[in-house]
Amino acid sequence: MAAEESGSTEAAMNHVAIIFGVTGLAGKELARRLILKPNWKVYGIARNPEIVPYIENPNFQFISCNLLNPLETQQKLSLLHDVTHIFWITWASQFPLDSQECCEQNKGMISNALNAILPTAKALKHVSLQTGMKHYISLQGPFDMKVRYYNEECPRVSTIQNFYYVLEDFLEEKLAGKVAWSVHRPGLLIGSSKRSLYNFMGSLCVYGAICKHLNLPFVFGGSKESWEENCIDGSDARLVAEQHIWAATNDATYSMDGEAFNAINGPSFTWKEIWPALAKKLGVEVPEDMFLEEFRFSTGMADKKNVWEEIVKKEGLVQTEMEDLANWEFLDILFRCPFKLLGARDKADRLGFTVRYKTLNSIMYWIDFMREEKLIP
Repeated sequence: MAAEESGSTEAAMNHVAIIFGVTGLAGKELARRLILKPNWKVYGIARNPEIVPYIENPNFQFISCNLLNPLETQQKLSLLHDVTHIFWITWASQFPLDSQECCEQNKGMISNALNAILPTAKALKHVSLQTGMKHYISLQGPFDMKVRYYNEECPRVSTIQNFYYVLEDFLEEKLAGKVAWSVHRPGLLIGSSKRSLYNFMGSLCVYGAICKHLNLPFVFGGSKESWEENCIDGSDARLVAEQHIWAATNDATYSMDGEAFNAINGPSFTWKEIWPALAKKLGVEVPEDMFLEEFRFSTGMADKKNVWEEIVKKEGLVQTEMEDLANWEFLDILFRCPFKLLGARDKADRLGFTVRYKTLNSIMYWIDFMREEKLIP
């Protein structure tokens, strides 16, 4: 190896990230941003070998690994001696979120991964865990529609089993004050992926494309409260990725006890404000009354699988099935949310994290991005 190459490799080795969930909304963006930094090398981990993030860089290596398989995980990850930063942005979604099975499965995944990495990654500096704003509420109720801004010091919900809590407790025990770690809690993730269960942008854009193709009205189906009031925070994948990097490399945020941060855009919004601009961007027809309470996406779009296939073929898009990008049940739940889930970002602001986005601007950016990726027309 030439001296110049050796020096470059040594610089890269100073910061070596392993991203679990690299094909997801935040994982893809995090990998893209780290690889642009001259002194970072990135391992990207995901289960499906057929869905690889489009990153052409000699300092990026994709590894397909089933983290639920301890032997496979040990064989593939124990060789990565140079890892300095772990980013855990994945989860197993086979079981209901508030269930013992979900807790056990997700704990098993992160346990298998850390058992493989920790013994050999002697230069490990930081572990970054991504969970979500659901940290603050129970999906089983009782629900409160009053405005309440959750901060990182809010107590856990004692009546539920939440795998977020299990992961935090596991890291606290496993790292045992030897490695710094942080927790990041986004709201509604806004980004591009064809490998995410709760893919908001994919769902919106497929819905818009189908409406345009069939000349259907682009209506908002949901509750009046969700339409008119601030009910949830947007979290741009770019912001979430930058917060991961900021916390993992900033002395002010380093904590051996785990420092938690809400990862949200900042300014609040309503769907009533966003819907007309969104319709214009997607080139669809909007009726005079865009709000249609009785419309349900899971019903109205249930028989449109063949329509999406026609659109993909006509527009020369990347080959996807409708369900790869769209989750209609998720939209129905999101737009009929029986509670307000709004977070405070004072803590991150106070410690110097300055990235902010307006959610409408985030949505417009990611529509353009998905068009460039040829995922949508």
